[in-house]
Amino acid sequence: MKTYDIEIQRLKAIKHDHGLIRLSVDASLQPRPSRDGQDESTCLYLSVDDARTLQALLKQQITELDKLLPRSRRSGRC
Repeated sequence: MKTYDIEIQRLKAIKHDHGLIRLSVDASLQPRPSRDGQDESTCLYLSVDDARTLQALLKQQITELDKLLPRSRRSGRC
């Protein structure tokens, strides 16, 4: 498996289409060397401000998606 270090430098846009949420970002992508004895995984790095912005944008997109679902299929609601 190929692993990477991804550093988000700027969040540009977020939108949803056909059940997928798409993020447009400026990012730096570096191959991550495999190290013996450690789990191999790709890591995403972003600043606290970008993380807060991402959280708010995701919350907004998920709310919009919930509005499109029939009331009986909305998560966490009876």
